[in-house]
Amino acid sequence: MTTRAGMLIAAGALVAGTVTVLPASAAGTGEPAPRPFPPLSWTACGTKAYPKLQCATLDVPLNHDDPAGRSISLALTRIPHTAKTSQGPLLVNPGGPGGSGRGMAGYVAASLPPKVAASYDVIGFDPRGVGRSEPALDCRPGHFDPVRPDSVPRGADAERTALERAQAFAAACGKKYADVLPYIDTVSTARDLDLIRRALGAERINYLGYSYGTYLGAVYARLYPERVRRMALDSVVNPNGVWYEDNLAQDYAFDTRHKDFMAWVAKHDDVYRLGRDPEAVEAAWYRMREELRDAPAGGRVGPGELEDTFLPGGYYDGYWPKLARAFSAYVNDRDPAPLTAAYERYAEADAAADNGYSVYAAVQCRDAAWPRDWNVWRKDNWDIHAKAPFSTWNNAWYNAPCAFWPVEPLGPPDVSNDQLPPVLILQATDDAATPYEGGLALHRMVRGSSLVVEEGGGNHGVTLAGNDCLDEHLAAYLADGTVPRAEGGAEVDAVCTALPEPKPEPAAAPKQKSATESAVEDTASVRTGTTLHGLLGHVR
Repeated sequence: MTTRAGMLIAAGALVAGTVTVLPASAAGTGEPAPRPFPPLSWTACGTKAYPKLQCATLDVPLNHDDPAGRSISLALTRIPHTAKTSQGPLLVNPGGPGGSGRGMAGYVAASLPPKVAASYDVIGFDPRGVGRSEPALDCRPGHFDPVRPDSVPRGADAERTALERAQAFAAACGKKYADVLPYIDTVSTARDLDLIRRALGAERINYLGYSYGTYLGAVYARLYPERVRRMALDSVVNPNGVWYEDNLAQDYAFDTRHKDFMAWVAKHDDVYRLGRDPEAVEAAWYRMREELRDAPAGGRVGPGELEDTFLPGGYYDGYWPKLARAFSAYVNDRDPAPLTAAYERYAEADAAADNGYSVYAAVQCRDAAWPRDWNVWRKDNWDIHAKAPFSTWNNAWYNAPCAFWPVEPLGPPDVSNDQLPPVLILQATDDAATPYEGGLALHRMVRGSSLVVEEGGGNHGVTLAGNDCLDEHLAAYLADGTVPRAEGGAEVDAVCTALPEPKPEPAAAPKQKSATESAVEDTASVRTGTTLHGLLGHVR
């Protein structure tokens, strides 16, 4: 997702026998009528954190099969190489779909070992429809304004209200962007990547993708295997579930991760005073949820907003201390202010979030078929909710516009590949957003790939976030192509130990820091998980 509290990497039904037919370039016969590209015009756009950052804009066809037709623009950023010899461009993508990648160039360049970073032009970009790229989609501004109806529908009237809301979003997208929606999809975005390559004057690209960015990279590699030099994929989408089945798998995984958080709170009962029994702590959380149905905290945080607020904790455990503090203050002190502040920090939607969700829906709904019969959704989600209630219905409504999407779906391409140089795959065993099975699946589909596992890790996005073992594997690969290889035919090529769980913060914490103060603290140490997960879109 990338809502931030929402844009879970979400999912649609994989229809048997339905695949996207890839363009001629995938078979090595060349692109249709390639247009000449003038050199990109880079201008200084440095920030306090990344003073060497440069920006450029690239025009690409809206419809790649009509290269002489309407153009759209992509916003790019770059940290130029400083070494005498360049290894070419390193394109980086934070996931989503719908995630802005312009901020990734500076972060990745600052987080890699200096010698490695110096050898690359690190390139960030806003994919089509996103951020500074034009047109930037915003189908229904304010779609996530509080207080939304309870995500768990209690009766036919509540379900009808939620369905009408999903239908309204799909209809608004179709009315506002009828000419654009057919071309907001993963294959079109992958073809954009190759036009970025051409505009950079590079024969091949290097690529680092997180989350949905792993699927984007896999699709690019299937389209253009001869144009991949190196490819590192962190927290992998399961290509076999795009997209509906992947979503259902997430529902179970996020519920498990939420239980991990409840157990952590119970372990620190001396701080949070919510009990030593994880089940009792979880029961207190659901009582809080029930109370918020009748009296939203601060008039803004109802059950849906509560789920949005705590969902980022399923992506990154560094958020647990502040979430636990808000939970404790509400339950023990009857103080809603920390909960409202947590909502504003982790979940409140702004214009960027509206844009990200619009692109997310456009890509997911176009990429693959979703059930059009709402009875299928109802049965699947009630069945899963009975076992995994934390965010199942929240996620269902997040994706429900795809049941009514105004553009016919494509089929997901086969991303199996035996034509690539070694690909480095990095995956945590307890990742909720992209469960471990996805990393294994892609490893099996890409011949010669190397799988590095973070054993016991539950975070989503694990490199350049403070785990030295994982970062050393990534740095070695980007330095000279080195990948670990298991002995004796083992499937996992290397194992890294997960980082320790976070330490608790006092329930009676100091004054709440502003977003600006927090950002300054985060950028002071660029290799913090908090900074990375902000860039990956796991908080708004």
